[in-house]
Amino acid sequence: MNERRGENASFKIPSLELKFIPLLEYLRKMLYLVGLGLGDAKDITVKGLEVVKQCSRVYLEAYTSILTVGKEALEEFYGKELILADRETVEQEADTILKDAHLCDVAFLVVGDPFGATTHSDLVLRAVKLGIPYRVIHNASILNAVGCCGLQLYNFGETVSIVFWADTWKPESFFDKIAKNRKNGMHTLCLLDIKVKEQSLENLMRGKKIYEPPRYMTVNEAAEQLLTVVQNRRLKGEEPDITENTICVGLARVGALDQAIATGTLQEMPTVELGGPLHSLIIAGSLHPLEMDMLKLFTIDNSVLGH
Repeated sequence: MNERRGENASFKIPSLELKFIPLLEYLRKMLYLVGLGLGDAKDITVKGLEVVKQCSRVYLEAYTSILTVGKEALEEFYGKELILADRETVEQEADTILKDAHLCDVAFLVVGDPFGATTHSDLVLRAVKLGIPYRVIHNASILNAVGCCGLQLYNFGETVSIVFWADTWKPESFFDKIAKNRKNGMHTLCLLDIKVKEQSLENLMRGKKIYEPPRYMTVNEAAEQLLTVVQNRRLKGEEPDITENTICVGLARVGALDQAIATGTLQEMPTVELGGPLHSLIIAGSLHPLEMDMLKLFTIDNSVLGH
């Protein structure tokens, strides 16, 4: 029987939705660098939490920063056992972290954003050299969250680290970087030193694995070191760009429910009470009127910014 096929006849070919790329991505194992944000266990992103739950091994970087909660609280919320990775592990035993990362998913958790410290770039380079693919799950870091004080992020210059001074080692290079920023009218974010799993010189020389208690530099200590440099420069006949009257902002536990912010002069910073770690210090540059209004919300002395 001949059957006429008119124009209205329609033929439906079954749709084969073959999603090869997602399937390959799913099957491909890799190293994940996951940012945890700045507050507590719940600051991880949804994407980051999904990654943590699927990984066979999960490392927690434990020396460039800290959260307001401990390892146990993170394990309970993530539903995963965490392996602490100190500086020695990350810098000298990175192969341990990357072992079998091409066969099973491995996560490396970082407080803040994964690339807030150059050490983590080194880990990525090692992975690439070994042919291990990687993926980064970003999160908030102090570098952008610092805007909570009201200073505009695009008015910041080079970020500076202030280290603990020792009896025989008192570098001042950070001061020159701050001064350079101020000459350009820029603000300076100062990241304050952290000493975790550090050895005394004596124990180091004797090869004893005995570590000093953790130390976290406060805004008070950083300000005192800056004031000392100001005096040192004057003794050399200089008049530094940073003085006792320079406007500063002290910050503590940014991103946490109990974060603290205080605006005042450099001279006032050694006595301000901001509580526990982590602390950061901002040396202000030229201030926009809107920035001035925001900083007034946190002033120690109402006369400083012309209330």
